[in-house]
Amino acid sequence: MSDEIPEDEEAAAELSVGIDDRLEARFIDHAGNEQRTLWPDAARGVCLEDCGPVRRFPVRHGKRMAPGWWWSATDGRLVHYASGVMRTQVMLLDHDPRMVAIACRPVELTWREPDGGRVRHAPHLMARLTDGRGLLADCAGHGDISPRLAARAAVMEAAAAAVGWQYQVLRPPDPVLAANLRWLAGYRHPHYRGGELARRAAEAFRRPLPLIEGVRELGDPVQVFPVVFHALWHGELSAPLEEPLHERVTVTAGSPGREQG
Repeated sequence: MSDEIPEDEEAAAELSVGIDDRLEARFIDHAGNEQRTLWPDAARGVCLEDCGPVRRFPVRHGKRMAPGWWWSATDGRLVHYASGVMRTQVMLLDHDPRMVAIACRPVELTWREPDGGRVRHAPHLMARLTDGRGLLADCAGHGDISPRLAARAAVMEAAAAAVGWQYQVLRPPDPVLAANLRWLAGYRHPHYRGGELARRAAEAFRRPLPLIEGVRELGDPVQVFPVVFHALWHGELSAPLEEPLHERVTVTAGSPGREQG
């Protein structure tokens, strides 16, 4: 992930972005009913990661990439996405060990601007971090942040800080990292966990080894590679993912830290 907007705890008590501080939150509860409340109440009292999308992504004719669903290894459920760009960001969140839940557009914030106009914005993604805080995020297309998104991002930053959350505008990751993670993501499902073979893989790669050497040491590559790729996705094994994956890439047990772009 990238472009994290740092928290400013001293300014968190007020929204100093030229709007009033009565942000309204709209979300869909477990029964499928629309609910509205003040944003602080929703952020602190509602498990927004368990709420359905407040807006659906339409299918646009002529677009190469249609909306779809990503199975999240983080919490074992489907996360909606609208485009290839957004799918990549969902993948990055799913690979990030700081995340414990990911949701698509579970909340919409409404506020009034100085000219009296009302603005509604539903961040593309929301995630729950291991420390209990929430993360709101928008995807910045192919890297450019439009003036419209920049203005709304300022409000989202202040709204998130006011409740101790984070907000990020997510830019596209390094292409090599993204390509490596797309490959490994194909093995993220528990079906590839491997049981005893996974334990042996951790032992085999206790000292750094070229991927192919460790795989051949473990047995039939057809059986071993999926287990090793699953372990690489989940961080039980690690490799330099900022470099192209190949059979001689160095793999070692443990997860010194995942590259998030």
